[in-house]
Amino acid sequence: MAKHRSGFVAIIGRSNVGKSTIMNTLIGEKIAIVSDKPQTTRNRIQCVLTRDDYQIVFIDTPGIHRPKNKLGNYMAKVVRSVFDDVDAILFVVDIADGIGSGDRRIARSLKDINTPIIVALNKIDVSDPSQVEEGIREIENMGIADQIVSISALQGQNISQLESILVEHMPYGPQYYPTEMVTDQPEQFIIAELIREQALEYLHEEIPHGIGVEITHMEEREDRPLVDIRATIYCEKKSHKGIVIGKQGRMLQKIGSKARKDIEKLLGVQVYLELWVKIKDDWRDNIGVLKDLGYN
Repeated sequence: MAKHRSGFVAIIGRSNVGKSTIMNTLIGEKIAIVSDKPQTTRNRIQCVLTRDDYQIVFIDTPGIHRPKNKLGNYMAKVVRSVFDDVDAILFVVDIADGIGSGDRRIARSLKDINTPIIVALNKIDVSDPSQVEEGIREIENMGIADQIVSISALQGQNISQLESILVEHMPYGPQYYPTEMVTDQPEQFIIAELIREQALEYLHEEIPHGIGVEITHMEEREDRPLVDIRATIYCEKKSHKGIVIGKQGRMLQKIGSKARKDIEKLLGVQVYLELWVKIKDDWRDNIGVLKDLGYN
């Protein structure tokens, strides 16, 4: 234990800056869903990176934004609650998009935080070098960063350097989770997220943010290696239900087909996936529904 490091890292940043991609790349498995639409991550997802001499537990938080409903308030509370409970904060900035008012607002909220802060300037693969240099200077002037690293999570560029920096800030301690464990989330939560990811991928504008997914049945068949899964996709309006289902059910089939492939990779077994669509008016402002969907 004297030489073993272990600790917790919170990943924060604006929506859609690549936090989930960074975590998935570090872990080497797809745990958090990825989308080009904002506010993809809704919950506090813990993933575990285990090496011979250290273990880092990553907490992927929802993208920081101005809340518009009870779900938004929940997401904001999730972010704030982790600051004092971790050994380091990884603040991710989309340098291709440039440092904006949202990044500066987050930086101001970190001013009085005593936890070490590592700033990752992500998406350097699609950024001009001058953008990166300017971003580094601005972050330095903010006075919040213990260290700054430029990365491309998608391409894996400088990810090993980022990992090494994070390890330096982990205290000496025991291994908290078993070596084979990569997340503390139950399978059903991850499966629901994989389905929601495809809804985010194929649907448009405001509809995806009004979608929640609940796994209502999951059971392995006794006669052969196949898992039956039934899931309900909740939307807020009748008009949205028609869009989710699509003409002759094609959209729902497309979502289910793509999600099933990801679920089979996760479980390592063939899956029969059945999707239903139901309307729950304004569910994002309904505390009971939020709890049913796992936002506790």
